[in-house]
Amino acid sequence: MPAPNGRTRTASSRPAVAPALHPRNRYQGRYDFARLLTVSPELSGFVVAAASGRQSIDFSDPRAVRALNRALLMADYGIRRWDLPDGYLCPPIPGRADYLHALADLLAEDHAGGIVRGPGVTVLDVGVGANAIYPLIGWAEYGWCFVGTDVDTQAIGVARANLAGTPGLSDAVELRVQPERGKIFAGVVGEHDRFDLTLCNPPFHASAEDAARGSRRKWRNLGKSDSARGTTLNFGGRANELWCTGGEASFVRRMIDESRVIGAQVLWFSSLISSAENLPAVHHRLRTVGAKAVREVPMAQGSKRSRFAAWTFLDPEQRAAWRTARWAG
Repeated sequence: MPAPNGRTRTASSRPAVAPALHPRNRYQGRYDFARLLTVSPELSGFVVAAASGRQSIDFSDPRAVRALNRALLMADYGIRRWDLPDGYLCPPIPGRADYLHALADLLAEDHAGGIVRGPGVTVLDVGVGANAIYPLIGWAEYGWCFVGTDVDTQAIGVARANLAGTPGLSDAVELRVQPERGKIFAGVVGEHDRFDLTLCNPPFHASAEDAARGSRRKWRNLGKSDSARGTTLNFGGRANELWCTGGEASFVRRMIDESRVIGAQVLWFSSLISSAENLPAVHHRLRTVGAKAVREVPMAQGSKRSRFAAWTFLDPEQRAAWRTARWAG
């Protein structure tokens, strides 16, 4: 909640709560492979017996991860077609769904605690990627509309094909090419655009070499030899998806600076923050640019801990007026 004096609220003012999957997340337990196989028989070629004796997949195999994602999207979200070329980022669905559920809670703060559903909500996905995972889940779970942006024209083409496979999706999701690498909102947000939310999974690494080291580290954590497969990640990822100059810290700082320019056009900006070490700089920058309120929301999937930061340049009265204008129906 906002601080009583209306100033930015930082992480230190929030109670320490162990993060877990959101209560509305569909994936609280183990995957039901019997159910998934009835919807997507192709998954059977990747199902193996885990050490526990239960069914699983080899999460070090990118093909298996893609097949699992395809089955989950079909079974749980009604997505009829979804595929990715080799090398593109194939994100874990439970964690991506958690981000959207928490953003829905954020909107509910300005809606008397009620979850806002339907096409009256428009979300900007910065770096939508070929997978377009946020629009797919957000449309299926909440009926929201999306605008997805990306610098990779090929990724936009793949995303467009994936949207076309499910009736109604192409009408609910607009895809825009970001014409200038290094820009985030400039060039893709017009003066008449209004967004209830923005979201982003920013590139984490600061260089290609840093990304390669991270890939090798993940292979070792999976108990695999990276020499056998080079630096290929089980979840994939092209250069613009994995790294940018300055890494996550630089990307989010630029996002915050650009957000100030369009502050009246967006209710809540947000971005995932993978490294907790970047949080102090994020909060400092948000104070510098004059954000009216800030949220820091912890998330977790298994042993992985993450969080997102959200901020707004609208005061409570302006947010109430936004709600009346856009969600009254």
